[in-house]
Amino acid sequence: MSSRRVIGTYLAIAGLYTLSASLIWGVNTLFLLAAGLTITEVFVANAAFTAGMMLFEIPTGVVADTSGRRVSFLASIVVLFAGTLAYLWLYEIQAGVVAFSAASVLLGLGFTFYSGAVEAWLVDALATTGFDGPLDSVFAKGGYVTGAAMLVGTVGGGFLGQASLALPYVVRAVLLVVVFSLALAGMHDVGFETRKIPLGAYPSEMRRIALAGIRHGWDRRSVRMLMGFSFVQGGVLTWMFYAWPPYLLELLDADAVWVAGAVAGAIAVAMMLGNAIADRLTRVCGRRSTLLMWAVGVEAAAAAGMGLTSSFWVATALLLVVMGATGVLSPVKQGYLHQVIPSSERATVVSFDSMIGSGGSVLGQVGLGRLSDRQGLAAGYVTAGVVTAAALPILVALRRLAEPADAIVGASPKAACAAQGLPEISALDTVPRLD
Repeated sequence: MSSRRVIGTYLAIAGLYTLSASLIWGVNTLFLLAAGLTITEVFVANAAFTAGMMLFEIPTGVVADTSGRRVSFLASIVVLFAGTLAYLWLYEIQAGVVAFSAASVLLGLGFTFYSGAVEAWLVDALATTGFDGPLDSVFAKGGYVTGAAMLVGTVGGGFLGQASLALPYVVRAVLLVVVFSLALAGMHDVGFETRKIPLGAYPSEMRRIALAGIRHGWDRRSVRMLMGFSFVQGGVLTWMFYAWPPYLLELLDADAVWVAGAVAGAIAVAMMLGNAIADRLTRVCGRRSTLLMWAVGVEAAAAAGMGLTSSFWVATALLLVVMGATGVLSPVKQGYLHQVIPSSERATVVSFDSMIGSGGSVLGQVGLGRLSDRQGLAAGYVTAGVVTAAALPILVALRRLAEPADAIVGASPKAACAAQGLPEISALDTVPRLD
């Protein structure tokens, strides 16, 4: 395979997978409320989903590092299909929070089969086919495609939900069948040799690779810092994403499901713009830490502002700023992480990072969900902004390491972030500058 074909396959799979997943993103909270759950129970069910991701991240990462990234991705689709059908059934019988939490754990398992596998497949395949450009740019292009898919999916899901809140879940199940067929035909492990092991030896092999992955991840200072960053971000981003539909409809004083779909589509555009900013700045900025720190600062201020305003339009605009900043953060952080972990444990370490983020997400959803139930969603957003700002000291410490991975390969050697209107953070430097 050529690098171009690898990237094309990655973009097609990521786009269709996101399209199928995003059909429910704008209506999921409203769906659970309509199923009879309270707002606290909604966040308990969502926290169960995240707990499932935290529980299964390492085991499914090990599957990708032994049986192959393709097998792991196909398993993801099968499990998500089953979980989606379970949600529909539970909605029909008004099953309650315990049953929805169990189904959410199943959905969490499905997403963990995806989280580390596709990234690891892409990076290994690009290395094998001679790709020498910045990974950040490829991940940013992936962000464009998934953002466009999210735009179509969330807006479409909103309009489908206006007719019936169950309909987006039905369409999602159908699309998952299409994604499975595409991956079965077009995704093959390149640059990675799968290993067949006896079923009885699988537990010990899982333990060996998991420990190796944790060692290569946790024992490296920069990876620990990135995982700490994931913990803080995970603690607020998932809650903010699920909390905005009822919060904005409360500010609007309306019960129009299509508004949630339209805002979700705008979020997709905002994330695409964030990816575009990341793609542009990674070509002209020398340090990843510069981009990470500015994006976190903007995200924290906008999140707090959402809770301080009583205007639907201002809150919506600030929500889009939050999601745009996330669109900058994600590809830059991915690029840094993949520069400092070895190929043999790549999926496991990425899954371990996701597990840490999921741990923060569980605490954030339960804690902020309880806070918002008692003091209102506005108080939750103010608190989320404060917690987001807590990631800045971690990034300051990461910057001071001055690791080679902080320098962006392929960036113009004569241009710095300041030339693009993004001030350097030189006051925080205690090491020689890389840009």
